[in-house]
Amino acid sequence: MNIKDILLILANTLMLVVGQFLWKSGVDNKQQEFSSLLGIVKLVFSPPILGGLVLYAFATVLWLYILSRVSLSLAYPLQSLAYIITVFASYFIFKEPITAYKIAGCLLILAGISLISLTTKA
Repeated sequence: MNIKDILLILANTLMLVVGQFLWKSGVDNKQQEFSSLLGIVKLVFSPPILGGLVLYAFATVLWLYILSRVSLSLAYPLQSLAYIITVFASYFIFKEPITAYKIAGCLLILAGISLISLTTKA
């Protein structure tokens, strides 16, 4: 795996995270919309939800390209960076708290990614 592969995986991961943030902003405080089929259809076709779907479509195509270049056992664990990015971005965008447990979880994810990366190189 080279720097291009790492950048492609990072780009894919960021697309997935931004897609989730678009979906979250699209459904935030809209629980009542889920009470009718028309409300759900309106939600699905709202700009944030559609934007998230488009990003996920691009991310899927990019992911297929990545898989043609990188082993799945390395590429997929690297995507777990999305969890770490989400914890910190949620703090800034949605004002969600960062707890000691979240930080510990992020550190464990980083440790796991490091171990997988090291064993893959060997």
